[in-house]
Amino acid sequence: MQKKSVLSVLFVSLVLSVNAGNIKVVTTTTDLKSITELIGGDKVSVSSIATGYQNPHFVDPKPSYIIGLSKADLFVTVGLDLETGWSPQLLSSSRNNKIQKGSAGYVDASVGVTLYQVPSSINRAEGDIHIYGNPHYWLDPMNGKVIARNIADGLERVDPANKATYEANLQAFDNKIDAKMKEWQTKMAAFKGSKIIAYHNEWVYFETRFGLQIVDFMEPKPGIPPTPSQLVKVIKEIKDNKIKVIISSPYFTTSSSDVVSKQTGAKELTLATSVGGFDSIKDYFGLFDYNINQLTPVLK
Repeated sequence: MQKKSVLSVLFVSLVLSVNAGNIKVVTTTTDLKSITELIGGDKVSVSSIATGYQNPHFVDPKPSYIIGLSKADLFVTVGLDLETGWSPQLLSSSRNNKIQKGSAGYVDASVGVTLYQVPSSINRAEGDIHIYGNPHYWLDPMNGKVIARNIADGLERVDPANKATYEANLQAFDNKIDAKMKEWQTKMAAFKGSKIIAYHNEWVYFETRFGLQIVDFMEPKPGIPPTPSQLVKVIKEIKDNKIKVIISSPYFTTSSSDVVSKQTGAKELTLATSVGGFDSIKDYFGLFDYNINQLTPVLK
């Protein structure tokens, strides 16, 4: 009897280990990975192609990414044209019909998001213009709810048997966003209208949500490195407006910001644009905890 009992326990453990995380998901970014894990729970195993400290516009396609995609049940992308330089070719090379665009296993996380900076016309002389609008929409935590809904819908398409689990996890995610938003808004309330300089045009959703005002960018045009004339312009703007901070991202050089900071006294601040941008940022909520906790002492 004792031997049979041990065997039964081993069998149950084996079944649980096989079923745990049986829905394989590949996301393009760590933010999407984090949200997918929060919605999918123990029903999913998730990998991200880009790292949190990597510019998501520029990812080198590697054979290992193709292997992961070939085995995936679900693919989640930021969409718009953020990953256009690398994602389509990886998807095509995977030869996995389940996750191609238009298939049940393809999730465009941008569906339903109110987009900012949608151009009325396209002129490449204006720099790296996003034809569908600014794609950094996950930097507004309220858009995290839209992303989570899209991911839940995708999981339910490929795994309808666990719909109740996904819906419960989605509700818990939404509730936590609402609770954290009160905390974040309280911390940022005193700094509404604060003027700042940014290195690259990727903060409009964060700026709008928390009532900041980005006066100018270190780049004269999106994707074009800072020029001497732009640095002179930014220095004047900082002095005229008594701007306290220049924000950038982990994947941009600080050399130009160093020059401006020395001339003006404005503090350089490297914020995270994604989960994992710094080691302490473990999930989507931690992304905003980190950035707000970095910003508020400087804005004081």
